[in-house]
Amino acid sequence: MEYANLGRTGLKVSRLCLGTMNFGPFTERDDSFAIMDQSLELGINFFDTANVYGWELGEGVTESIIGEWFAQGGGRRERTVLATKVYGKMGEGVNERGLSAYHIKQACEASLKRLQTDHIDLYQMHHVDRDAPWDEIWQAMEQLVREGKVLYVGSSNFAALHLAQAQYTASARNFLGLVSEQSLYNLSARMIELEVVPTCREFGIGIIPWSPLAGGMLAGALQKAEEGRRAREWVQEKISKHQSQLEEFEAFCEEIGETPTTISLAWLLSNKEVTAPIIGPRNMKQLEGSLRCLEFELDQEALDKLGEIWPGPGGEAPEAYSW
Repeated sequence: MEYANLGRTGLKVSRLCLGTMNFGPFTERDDSFAIMDQSLELGINFFDTANVYGWELGEGVTESIIGEWFAQGGGRRERTVLATKVYGKMGEGVNERGLSAYHIKQACEASLKRLQTDHIDLYQMHHVDRDAPWDEIWQAMEQLVREGKVLYVGSSNFAALHLAQAQYTASARNFLGLVSEQSLYNLSARMIELEVVPTCREFGIGIIPWSPLAGGMLAGALQKAEEGRRAREWVQEKISKHQSQLEEFEAFCEEIGETPTTISLAWLLSNKEVTAPIIGPRNMKQLEGSLRCLEFELDQEALDKLGEIWPGPGGEAPEAYSW
């Protein structure tokens, strides 16, 4: 396993992050345990979750599964860099969502209880809250850090403006601020290259791409369709929309003898601003199938070809749209 610093911090995390969103709704408890155990054995020490995960089974279900896994002991918690999130709706109360100081404290305490731990290594804001001022947010986060309940703070789904606002306010308060940003980023979704990527570089914020395989679209979707495997409706709509690109992409992968999954993840890892793509395996086969990307490096010719198939926004702003 390869490791990298999380943003500008001294914390080392694996170059692949285990996403747990499927635990509960799509992966049974025992299978989730097995995937987490195997991840640690493979050297994956970075696990990501969120308080809202559980979906139709109920918010908090996924965190509870992880907590039960930690409770088995065996050094599981000590070997894991644990990331979770705050923002989403956790109840019917008017204050049971968002990034008010009230909700941040309430949500953190609830996550700690479900996760059966005394601290969260990376506490991420799941979305920007335009109604909560940054001084209020940072005051709440600073208190959690002082209490030892949170070590680092990150963001998710922030625009470049929000990252800059957060960092300048944190700096004025002599607080470390954001160390990571979790963004939608994959070959078919490259919008963050315009402003988020250069902003993260400027502030030393590590990028943690979510949906690196575009919900499975970039994992050999055409072959799977031919084999009769049924995918989710929204993924099928994306496949239909990008049919010609997928045909060219999968033909290119076959030409160089690598799976679409390997190529898609290796492409992300070729970006030095990327800390660790989040893989979200539903089973052991998917987990182990993701590891090849760590051994494979794309040359410039391959990167150029992928850029032709999946063009980005044209580079970084303002040159992408101006002189």
